[in-house]
Amino acid sequence: MGEQQQVQFPQEVIDEYAALGVDLPALFSAGHLGTRMGVQILSASAEEVVGTMPVEGNTQPYGLLHGGASAVLAETLGSVGSMLHGGSSKIAVGVDLNCTHHRGVRSGMVTGVARPVHRGRSTATYEIVISDEEGKRVCTARLTCLLRDVRPGDGEPVGVSG
Repeated sequence: MGEQQQVQFPQEVIDEYAALGVDLPALFSAGHLGTRMGVQILSASAEEVVGTMPVEGNTQPYGLLHGGASAVLAETLGSVGSMLHGGSSKIAVGVDLNCTHHRGVRSGMVTGVARPVHRGRSTATYEIVISDEEGKRVCTARLTCLLRDVRPGDGEPVGVSG
């Protein structure tokens, strides 16, 4: 599925998180699941997060893009947007994900675009539109994340304690 591409962040943002002991590029990656599924985050800001995922390797038994794969892409993109909105003192935790699947896709790449619906102090909600290579809408999702305070160890890989 290829190597995970890293999102480029301004140095001052990386430094802000590093001062808190948080590895920003790792925190904003698609993680192990996203890597296995070939999720690539192309651009990221609190206003818009864009990412892609191949259909190949992410299909259900009938050869169509699996709805759960669309959900992984949607939650990844919405979570990144929520984290960027929350800033370095908050971590985004998904509390509600809703996906409506509009059409099947059998091949190629899908692209997801997450844009905010609500950005508050304690929650953030993003709408994520996933489209095929022809620009046809495949899935519309909505993700709400709780924005909670960063705790020691939040930026460390699973299984590492400090």
